[in-house]
Amino acid sequence: MMTWLRQNARETIAALALVILFAGYIAIHPRGFSTYVVTIWSNQGTLLGLAAIAQFFVVLVKGIDLSVGSIIALTNVMGSFLLHGSPTSIALGMVVVLTVGVACGLVNGIAVVYGGVQPIVTTLATGGIFGGIALLLRPTPGGSIDETMSDALTYAVAGIPVSAVILVIVLVVLLVLLRRTAIGLGLYAIGSSEQSAYMTGLRVNRLKLVAYGSSGFVAALAGTYVSMVTLTGDPNIAPSYTLNSIAAVVLGGVALSGGVGSPIGAVIGALILKTISSLMFFSGLPPLAQPFFEGLILATAIALGALGVFRVRSRLELYR
Repeated sequence: MMTWLRQNARETIAALALVILFAGYIAIHPRGFSTYVVTIWSNQGTLLGLAAIAQFFVVLVKGIDLSVGSIIALTNVMGSFLLHGSPTSIALGMVVVLTVGVACGLVNGIAVVYGGVQPIVTTLATGGIFGGIALLLRPTPGGSIDETMSDALTYAVAGIPVSAVILVIVLVVLLVLLRRTAIGLGLYAIGSSEQSAYMTGLRVNRLKLVAYGSSGFVAALAGTYVSMVTLTGDPNIAPSYTLNSIAAVVLGGVALSGGVGSPIGAVIGALILKTISSLMFFSGLPPLAQPFFEGLILATAIALGALGVFRVRSRLELYR
């Protein structure tokens, strides 16, 4: 047990922080601990949790994705056109939305891998393109989402939020793929040392494309779930998801230097951010002051991640 805790110290510390923050949130919430309160918290946390997982895939291979929020916005907007009607129409619409997400991720990956452009530059540019397409499709929030499906995916069953079940299923599938398959282990190897991974015969370029494609897929899942929660398509949601997804992976113990971390940590980081935001809302903090503190938390999280990268590089310099 102690060995496991040492090996997963970052995620363990983040999980303890989440428990403490959640207890504080429940303590000050006017309705206390109830299925309604937990479901709302879970729905909001799932949205950012999926965004954080999308960011995690790119960070794992030493990248950073500034287009995550734009992919979420684009797929959310597309969902507002496609996710209604007959069950067949909804299913086909879902396939289209997820395919678009994967395509966006692959565009990023191709530009980075074969174009030789830095990830931050590539995704800054593509983020603008994806966000622009979302605005062209739906200049103002609107659209129609199947309410029956929305209710089924955003309510609770037997006191358990469906969103929490969805998030757990996604995490279990990803953990199996990342820890038990050659592709998953290859992604960690690339993040740890791309040169060493190449020397051992790994197809580095293809694996990077897998990482970016997976990021786009999960971002599309997030965009779809935004549609379910809000019953609308909004092209203006990109910035908050992009910045918060980066902060979430750092808070969850994912190293910006690559090769370290897990999707569980990324989700825990996302839940921490959402809980802090809810705490500020119910604590009576003036609304105008909330963006300041949220920005401070984001800046601190990113600074901690950058400090971790600096420490790793400093240690490597000692062995040169």
